[in-house]
Parts: sequence; structure tokens; C-alpha cells
Amino acid sequence: MEAIRRAVVTGIGAVTPLGLNVKDTWDGLRGGKNGIAPITLFDTEKFKAKLAAEVRGFDPKEYMDVNDTLRTDRYTQFAVAAAQQAVDESGIAGNVVPERFSVMFGTGIGGINTFETEYKKLLERGPRRVSPLFIPMMIANMAAGMIAIRHECRGSAMPAVTACASGSNAIGEALRMIRHGYADAVITGGAEAAISPSAIAGFVNMQALSTSEDPNAASLPFDKRRGGFVIGEGAVALVLEEYEHALARGATIYGEVCGYGSTCDAYHITAPHPEARGGAQAMRDAMREAGYTESDTVYINAHGTGTPLNDALETAAIKKALGEENVKKAYVSSTKSMTGHMLGAAGAIEALACLFALNESVIPPTINLNEQDDECDLNCVPNTAVKAEITLALSNSLGFGGHNACLAFRKV
Repeated sequence: MEAIRRAVVTGIGAVTPLGLNVKDTWDGLRGGKNGIAPITLFDTEKFKAKLAAEVRGFDPKEYMDVNDTLRTDRYTQFAVAAAQQAVDESGIAGNVVPERFSVMFGTGIGGINTFETEYKKLLERGPRRVSPLFIPMMIANMAAGMIAIRHECRGSAMPAVTACASGSNAIGEALRMIRHGYADAVITGGAEAAISPSAIAGFVNMQALSTSEDPNAASLPFDKRRGGFVIGEGAVALVLEEYEHALARGATIYGEVCGYGSTCDAYHITAPHPEARGGAQAMRDAMREAGYTESDTVYINAHGTGTPLNDALETAAIKKALGEENVKKAYVSSTKSMTGHMLGAAGAIEALACLFALNESVIPPTINLNEQDDECDLNCVPNTAVKAEITLALSNSLGFGGHNACLAFRKV
């Protein structure tokens, strides 16, 4: 019987509200840095929501020539930058057959800034003034396509587009591509740049966003005061590589993606199922693949958006998956308290958090958790990171449309 092909992480790149590289991003997560501040990307005078977690100081020309920066949406620029960092760190370039090198990269929305710009031209100046690059700049597969072109990934190059689960689904499907022999290496992760007037207006009007004007009282996962999420942006990329392939070339290994669960609530377009059935099943599936036992010390990077429904029902899902006794031993935190909700990139930055938590035995905190809700009675690591020798890290992502994804990580 053929041995199961394993998938390990050999490179990581990051462009996030906490920093423009992996080190600064992890230092921010570990140190409880708040990346949320007043929106600067547009005038918020007429908007109820005035805060976001923006990427600051990013210059796409550090990664792309001037012509390419003019032909790409901000979300693609983030993705290309993070992917370049990950590829450079991994040393994978030139060490994998191009036909065995693939891309699976998530985004929830794609080029919404491009859409707004070009639609405004259409209304104000007529159809002839719409850019001929409007469509390729806007579409949700372009980050994956640009990454594949740059790194000559001639295997499949696809997006995962499952709302807030996109980044995790991308990584999980990349795992399956390697596990089932379709690729030897995959550039994966997620990118988003949706801090735009139409996105903010839409999320506010569906009562999903926090309208607090205090950055330390806005993104409040598991807290009684929570009133909605704070939108974030950025990208994180991983190079996922078949284990023996990585060993043969002497690659540095961050850890193994050893489990993946992907389910759908099949219930409602935005609300999670009231019994948390899909989220719990995704966790169970990931834990089973990861070989979970009760002796494991578990860290769960929760979806933890800070919306009233999500946090309570995710708590229920975690309890169903681990059991009432084992859940007491698990560490849980929501790094969205620091990064905001990066939508299609959320699962990717939370995978980064899990890998570093395993390697450094540090659980990043849930900051500004001052009044924990009784409905969210988990060990949510409030305000300050803690040291813990964990053996298994889980990352939950739950998206509009009922999409649930859970990734499992172990040290190698």
C-alpha cells in the first residue's frame, strides 16, 4: 500500500496590518499589537463604521515593476508580495518541476476597489472610458494567475472563493493536491483588499460591522461588549511542499498541515446553523486526519469575529468537537482582535499564527477581552500571550454561505 504523502510548510510571506513581513506580523501577534485604527483609504464622514485594520506603508513597486502595479488591484499586489516572500524563504524556485508546481490562493471578494473605480467612470464619463484592464484586474482568480506567471507554476492555478473561509479552504485544498499526488509544491494562502466605500456600506447595513470609534473597543471577540467585526486587509502566503521532496533538498520546515475539514451548514446565507453542526463537523474531520488523542495539548485559533452570533455558536462547535472535559484543557484565542477580519486572507494569517505558536510554544492573546461572555466560556487567553507546549494547533474559518473550514497543524 502506497504511503500517504505529507504536506509541510517550507516558506511563509506576509503583508498585514501588523507588518510588511512575517517577523513583524508574528511579533505583533505575540505582543498583542492592535492593528486597528481610523480608516485613511477613503473619507468616512458619512459612514457609521470608521475603523479598519489597514496595511500601512506598503509599496507594490518593491515587488512589481511600474506597469504591473498599474495593471493590478490592491488585493493582487498584496498576494504577489506575500508569495514572493514565501518563495524566496523556501528556496523552492528551481527545485521543483514546473508541471508539479501549483497555486491555490484564496480571496473572498477580489478586486472590489477596481470595480468601484471603473464603475464610477462608466456612470460619470461613459462606457468608452472604462479601462480595458477592468475585468482582469477585478476577477478573483487573478492573484493566483499572477503568482503562477511569476513563479512558472504550470500545474493548476486556482482561487478558493468561500467568503471568510477562503484562505483556509485554499490551504486545505493545497494539502489535498499534494496528498493525492497532483503537485509536489503549492503556493497557497489568501489575500484581501476590501476596505472600500461599497464594502463598508454593505457590511454596515447588514449590521455586521462594529461602529465603535475606539480601536481598543471595536474588535472584541468573546467579550460581552462585542457588536460586530472590524474589517482588515492584507495577504499571507505559504509554500506547501511534499515532505520527502522538502527533506531531499534540505528545506527548513515550519510544520505539517496534517488535517483539514471542509463542510457546509446548508442552512442560511449569512447566519451559522443554530446547533453549530457544520463548524463542529469540520473540526472533527481535521482532528481525525491529524490523529488527535486526548493526550494532545491543543491550541485553537478561533474564527472569533466579534459578532454576537458567531462567537457563541463557535464556542458551541468547539465544545462539540472536543467534548466538555477536553475543551477545558484547550487554549483558544482570536487574533482578529489585533488584525481585524481579513476576510479571504483571515485563514492564511491564522495559519501563520498556528505554526509559530507550535514552534515557539507561545499562544497569541485575544486583546481587549475584559468582560468575557458567559456564552463564550473557553480559555480565551485574554490580553497577554502565554507560554504553552502545545502538540496540535487548529484554525477555524467560517464564511457566509455556510462554509466551514478547519486546518490542523503539528510540528515535524
